[in-house]
Amino acid sequence: MRYLLLGMAMAAAAFPSSLGAQATDANLELAKKVLRSTPLVDGHNDLPWRIREDKTMARDVEAYDLRKRTPGHTDLARLRAGMLGAQFWSIYIPGEIKDSGYARVQLEQFDIARRVIAKYPEALAWTPTAAAVRKAFADGKIGSLLGMEGGHAIENSLGALRMYYEMGARYMTLTHNVTLDWADAALDKPKHGGLTNFGKEVVREMNRLGMLVDLSHVSPGVMSDALTTAEAPVMFSHSAARELTNHARNVPDSILGRLPKNGGVVMVPFVTSFVSQKLRDHELEAERVGRELKTKNPNDSMAVARDVEAWRKVHPAPHVTIKDVADHIDHVRKVAGVDHVGIGSDFDGITEVVDGLEDVSTFPALFAELARRGWTEGDLKKLAGENILRVLEQAERVAARLQKERPPSNKTIGGLDGLRP
Repeated sequence: MRYLLLGMAMAAAAFPSSLGAQATDANLELAKKVLRSTPLVDGHNDLPWRIREDKTMARDVEAYDLRKRTPGHTDLARLRAGMLGAQFWSIYIPGEIKDSGYARVQLEQFDIARRVIAKYPEALAWTPTAAAVRKAFADGKIGSLLGMEGGHAIENSLGALRMYYEMGARYMTLTHNVTLDWADAALDKPKHGGLTNFGKEVVREMNRLGMLVDLSHVSPGVMSDALTTAEAPVMFSHSAARELTNHARNVPDSILGRLPKNGGVVMVPFVTSFVSQKLRDHELEAERVGRELKTKNPNDSMAVARDVEAWRKVHPAPHVTIKDVADHIDHVRKVAGVDHVGIGSDFDGITEVVDGLEDVSTFPALFAELARRGWTEGDLKKLAGENILRVLEQAERVAARLQKERPPSNKTIGGLDGLRP
């Protein structure tokens, strides 16, 4: 024992700063205290699509075993280490697959997600309401909700929207990357200047159902129109602040400033190009170099790709750190208020990860970083889950009222916009 104690003393002397930090990191302890008492609700995880696209286990829910270490960002052990309380699992389908049928792929993704939740009853619980999330957390389970990513999946049909709600969708991102017949996407050419009359009816029907209106991926015009139309709080499931990183997927301050009146929440992601202006500038320069090389050598795409890769080796991308994500959270708090910010990681939907936020095990580190910046226990609880659960609870109350006031909408895109359904 004497030699063991001597060895420990020598180790402490050799590494005083690291051992001291581990022993006295009050900020990390505060983070863990918060996450033990309040469910951490992540707004966006693409595990169902990750399973669908896996190179060796495509669509195989049994083979993609979350009880083991997975090739992606998410498994049960890392979820427990990350102290996650509830997850919106993304039911994503690309907007570019129109010819192969949105409905079929969307239903397949519901199937994958629901099977994943059912497969791990010791860890996951189906929680389509805010009350169910809180009960699951009290029972030591990770609440599981579904969020549709992309309004193209309803194929201009309010009836389809209602059926997706019945299957468990509790939010829908109005667009993905493709502009729709009724809404402009952030990364596509605008056609409508926001929402069409049918698009506004989609928002109203979502409010009547109790499905959260997700404004990630949409244009600022759609954000504005949705805030004007909505009778319940909106959400941004995975978007950062455009003031800090000038990316079309981020939220302008003009929209952040309107959130308090609406009651909505912006859930900040861990997407490197959304949270670092330096990286965004590097990406834009790489794109410029690529265009220039293509102009000089238009008939040899392989040579262009090779030359761009060579440029990247000479000009490596800047690292993105946990501090960059915390900066965006701080900014949303500054402009919209502490009641209107949350976390929407986008794990398993990203390839490049933030230093310090490499997978679902790392959530406590982000809360510790914010604690170092002066966030109180009450502030951190709001960020973790109280804000988004309040939004869901308010949406449920609005839906209960609206369902007494009006029946399901029978309006069509033809009748409202003059467009053939």
